[in-house]
This record gives sequence, structure tokens and C-alpha cells, in this order.
Amino acid sequence: MELDDPGFDFTVLGDFRSRLIGHCLEERVLEVVLARLSDAGLLRAGGRQRTDSTHVLASVRTLNRMEFVGETLRAALESLAVAAPDWLTGLIDSSWVERYGAKVDSYRFPKGENVRREWAEQVGRDGFTLLDAVERATAPIWLREIPAVRILRRAWGEQYRRDGEGVRWREGNDLPSDRRRLASPYDLDARYGVKRGSGWTGYKTHLTETCDPDAPHLITNVETTDATVDDSEMTRAIHQRLEKRQLAPSEHVVDSGYVTAAHLLTARDDHGITLVGPVGADTHHAKRGDGEQALDLTQAAFHVDWDTRTAVCPQGAVSASWSDQRKASGTPIARVRFAHADCAPCPQRARCTKATNGKWGRQLTLLPREQQEVLARQRAEQQTAEWKARYDTRAGVEGTISQAIRRTRLRRTPYRGQAKTHLANVLSATAINLIRADAWLNGTPLGTTRLSHIASLGRAA
Repeated sequence: MELDDPGFDFTVLGDFRSRLIGHCLEERVLEVVLARLSDAGLLRAGGRQRTDSTHVLASVRTLNRMEFVGETLRAALESLAVAAPDWLTGLIDSSWVERYGAKVDSYRFPKGENVRREWAEQVGRDGFTLLDAVERATAPIWLREIPAVRILRRAWGEQYRRDGEGVRWREGNDLPSDRRRLASPYDLDARYGVKRGSGWTGYKTHLTETCDPDAPHLITNVETTDATVDDSEMTRAIHQRLEKRQLAPSEHVVDSGYVTAAHLLTARDDHGITLVGPVGADTHHAKRGDGEQALDLTQAAFHVDWDTRTAVCPQGAVSASWSDQRKASGTPIARVRFAHADCAPCPQRARCTKATNGKWGRQLTLLPREQQEVLARQRAEQQTAEWKARYDTRAGVEGTISQAIRRTRLRRTPYRGQAKTHLANVLSATAINLIRADAWLNGTPLGTTRLSHIASLGRAA
């Protein structure tokens, strides 16, 4: 039907979206378009692809902790005022109306750190009073299942402690991690994330596109996560999705956030993909800015004998200890230590270690052998002009993110919840593919990188 058909109502689009999500068909529209593009010879497996992520703002306000608890309690009271007004009237008094009658904004908070803390703990006591009342045998049992009440119960477990001393505001180190902690009572999937010093409440989307010069650049995969998920956690998932679609590239160009030694091996061995991206430099300690000599003898200066489980330093000293351990993340590592008796008289000690006493001198932290060796090869290779020329193509994905933001408003989701946000991102990617296929078939050239006026003057000069 046409959109102006008298039998059409826009609400069916919301129902259609819900059915797609309910049946796990969010990817279907993108996959159909990708299949048609493959049939038309515009898309193929192999070749080169590139990936990058960008932040997506949730359709809710970013709240500080005090705003969050106040607004969470207010939302629960609002729901109960509609669902059980008579029951709620017998529980609250005028002070509750004064505190929670309007939306919570930080500019209404009392001044002073101690007074604000007391306000937050008062909100905590009020919240527990409400939850206790809901749990009483005399209260209607269905009150416990009201979504806003369930959210209140979860939020209070995250933000407060209640014991024999009363209700206490949790300190920062006593809070759940950002990934587990609610950021808004109105979008339970949104999280507060920080990247390069900038924070936002919402999500991340990862766009993967082809980048061969003899074919249109088409988006082959979209991943949506909450804002706390690190890019490195998505590398394997992207490869698995592309392989499932039979669109895995031979070379995948990404920034350093997607690359670890384990990823380099897994991409090569499990998926036949060469992962092209910079790994962290082989650094020992930060450069010293006080005029003293830098600690610049890195791991590359040591010879590691994996068979005998020993390491030899540049001055010929042999390690005295080798122990297998695990990081907090579960990654296996080896701790290699040199004796302080060998390090103390060493003429290179000032370049190697700051250890001045105790049993041990210089220490090395090594990944498993295969990972450590591929890491060393990658570090050497990425210093070459050939590797840098291969990696230059990664920058083009920034233009794709820019197009998605300008043409489909990808930066801010109009929906609440990760599933709906992901569906919107998939539809955005599909729309961009149609725009790009149309441009390719009609011979429309790619746009050039925009330059500021002053940058243009500099280039001309």
C-alpha cells in the first residue's frame, strides 16, 4: 500500500519492527541486499575489508549517580500512582511529593558534599521503604511485577548497602562495573562508556565494509554493543559473522583497538584472514623527563629460549626464575625474573631496571610462545613503508561512519534498547549500500576528503 492509503496506519511499522526482533530476523534485510549485490557481481568474498566503531547516543539523558537514583525512584512512584493510587496514598506523605513530584535535575540538589550525600541516603531509605511495602503479604502481589518496581529493586542493589547500621551510599570501589550497572531507568541496555576521554550513555556500532579499488565499497556487517564493550572483544565475532555469510575477506584492516596477538593467530588459523592493524609498541617504562637516561632496553633486547624456559639479557646474564601465571582476564603469561645479584653490578642497569634491592632485578612478562613470536613479527613489520602503505586504506572507513551519521542519523538512536538500536543500525547500513550501489552503477565518482579552507591554502602552498 502507498503511505497515504486510507487503510495504512504508521503503527504497523512499529509492529513489524517488533516481529523482526522477536523472530531474530534483524539481519535479514541486510543479508537479502548483500545476496542481490553478490549475484550482480558487485560483492565477493576475499579481497580487503575494513572495520571501525563509533558511539551511538541513547534516547535518554545522561545522569549522574544522584540523578539516577532520584529519577529511578520517581519513575517507580509514577507507575504506582497510576496502577495502585489508593495503595500508594496510604504509604507516602507530602515530603515524598516535594522530593519526587518533578523530574530530578542536579540544579535542584542541595549545596555541599555532606548535604548531598544525606539527600542520596534519604532517597535510598525511601526506596527501601517502598520496596518493603511492595513485598509485604498485605500488598497486591502484582505490584512486584511492575517494570519500574523491578528496575528500582535492581538499582537499589547496585547503588546502596543496607545492614544493621542502616542504608549507606556505596563508595565508588564498591559499585558494580560499568558494564553491569544501569545507567538509566528508561533504557536498561544503555551503559555509560568512555573512549579517549569522552563519555556517553548508549551504545557502539561497528561497521565493516569492502575496500577494493575495483568494486563499490559496501557494508558487509554491523555489530551493536553497549558503550562499555571494548573493540577487541568484537574482532572474532565479526570474522565469524562474515564467514557465515561467505563474505570473509583475505585481508582485514582495523585500528589498534581490534588487534591483539591472539587475534592475529585466530584470524589466520581459524578464518584464513590476515589481520592488518598496529599492535602496541615494545615498551619497558615511559621515557623519563627529568634529564636522566631512559629505560629503553625492551623485551626485544633479550633472547628467550622457550625450550629451556630461560632468557638471556644483552649482557649475558641468564634468568633465575620462570613461572607460569594468568592475568585477571584469564590470559596465560610467563613471568621471567633475573637475580638482583646479576642486575646490581650491570653497566646497563640504568637503561634496564629501577629495581634497587630485594631478591629480583629485571622482570619480563611474556605471552604464550606463538603469541609472543607473532607479536614480535608484527612489531617489526609495521615499521616498514610497505606495511604503512597497506594500512593507509583503513582511514577510508571514517568516511563511511560520516555518511552513516549524516544520511541516516546513526549517531543518536531514536529507540530504547539494544535490539531496536541494532535493527536501526542494520537498516542504516542497508540504505547506504543501496545508495552506493546506485552511485557505482551510474558512474558517480567517490567524494573527496573534505578540507578546511586553511588546510587547502596549506596544500596549495
